[in-house]
Amino acid sequence: MIYLDYQATTPVAPQVAQAMEPWIEGKFANPHSPSRWGHEAAAAIEVARKQVERAMDLKGGSIAFTGSATEALNWAIKGTVEKAGNGRNRIITVATEHAAVLDTCEWLAGNGIDLTILPVGSDGCLDLDLLAREVDDRVLLVSIMMVNNEIGVRHPLTSISELVHKAGALLISDAVQAFGRVELCNGPDLVAISAHKIHGPKGIGALWMRKGKEPAPLIHGGGQEQGLRSGTLSPALCVGFGAAAKLADERCTLDYDHVQKLWNAALDALGPGWIVNGSIQHRYPGNLNIRREGVDGARLIADLRDIAFSLGSACASGSGRPSHVLRALGLDYRESRSSIRLGFGRYTKQHELVEACHRLARAALEQEKLDA
Repeated sequence: MIYLDYQATTPVAPQVAQAMEPWIEGKFANPHSPSRWGHEAAAAIEVARKQVERAMDLKGGSIAFTGSATEALNWAIKGTVEKAGNGRNRIITVATEHAAVLDTCEWLAGNGIDLTILPVGSDGCLDLDLLAREVDDRVLLVSIMMVNNEIGVRHPLTSISELVHKAGALLISDAVQAFGRVELCNGPDLVAISAHKIHGPKGIGALWMRKGKEPAPLIHGGGQEQGLRSGTLSPALCVGFGAAAKLADERCTLDYDHVQKLWNAALDALGPGWIVNGSIQHRYPGNLNIRREGVDGARLIADLRDIAFSLGSACASGSGRPSHVLRALGLDYRESRSSIRLGFGRYTKQHELVEACHRLARAALEQEKLDA
């Protein structure tokens, strides 16, 4: 199999699996237990916490571990609304956000919050002048991702944070596709990340919180994670997250240069007739979302079962819904159906990517001939 679905998940790095192994087998103690073994597990979790925080390189805050980035985003948004006591009752987000943000905001809108969802241009970029006009003294929070999971477009979070903070609002950012791949912006007040996007284990995420901006707890119980997020932590998952973060921090520039070369090689190998969805200038190059007129992306996936790629977000693809991100760019139903996403990263070999792209191009031509 040629794996080209790095935005959906990444293979666990060998160093990460090795770091986790002792905590899966012999070191099974509850890290919240007062025993010596419990203290040992708790110490390992704190080492992992520091590794993740060091890799994020954000100033003036700390992280709490969560079960996923989806939980972290729900917590950040709902917890900020619950904690608010300043009379602000408005949320602003963007039409191309992940469902973890959009669905959470829509749920809040059904419970009395005033919600504004801003459009993007045909390149997937947000109009900052429009944002500036919308952010006023009624806005409690703005939620905007750093790197889009479907089209790879990067938003200018530094400029956005200045606009948001000038209005006295908080900025929340989904950095799942940015963390470990590009340098994070220090502007947001709350930042959600995930381990399995950086060659770590599934089942663990984190929320970085600027000091004084911590959201109200979403999960109550034993008072773990500084009393902010109850639940017994898994030492194995935390250690794996820490090891993955440390490795990503060490390899960030090397990995970025690698995917930039792969981007160029993929476009060359695909040949003419393909259109890139989203801005080419403002994007992460490990995400190549493309379309070809008359092609059915789902049929390509069915025809090329030994190549792993996707139609877009794994969450949306699993539901059968058309991509809200591509529709937000102004693509019609046929154009959305003709789009596929190729994601590559640290362990993608260039010759395998080129082979896959040649096969994709041939399969697309076969479809055109059959449908002619």
